[in-house]
Amino acid sequence: MKIALVDAGPLVALFNTSEPTHAHYDRMLADPDRPLRLYTTWPCIAEASQRLDPQTRLQMLNWVALGGVQVFPFDTDDLVDMTAWMKACSEPAQPPMDFTDASLYWLASETGVKAILTIDVNGFSRYRLPDGSAFEIH
Repeated sequence: MKIALVDAGPLVALFNTSEPTHAHYDRMLADPDRPLRLYTTWPCIAEASQRLDPQTRLQMLNWVALGGVQVFPFDTDDLVDMTAWMKACSEPAQPPMDFTDASLYWLASETGVKAILTIDVNGFSRYRLPDGSAFEIH
């Protein structure tokens, strides 16, 4: 079974059928030949929740509660590293790394998982993990 991190955008797309990437992510999760286990963080769940309408938000949260995605909590001590990464990834010509992205960067650093489902291709294609490797964007 392949493991992948999941950002807020694909979570929204999975539950909002009008999103342009809905079919792509729905197919990825429904493929029986390539089972996928998803990891995320609470900031991603919160961001996705805010972007969904009330009924769809509840569907997503119930899916999370039933194990659709494993949510990794972090400690307040981890915020020191996250804010340092956010500062380091703030380039004048690029959008800065936001808190949600920093939480996924933390999760990749903690778990070694480099595969990520994200719509933020520009952001995650420029981030480099502590070992110098790139995210594998799906």
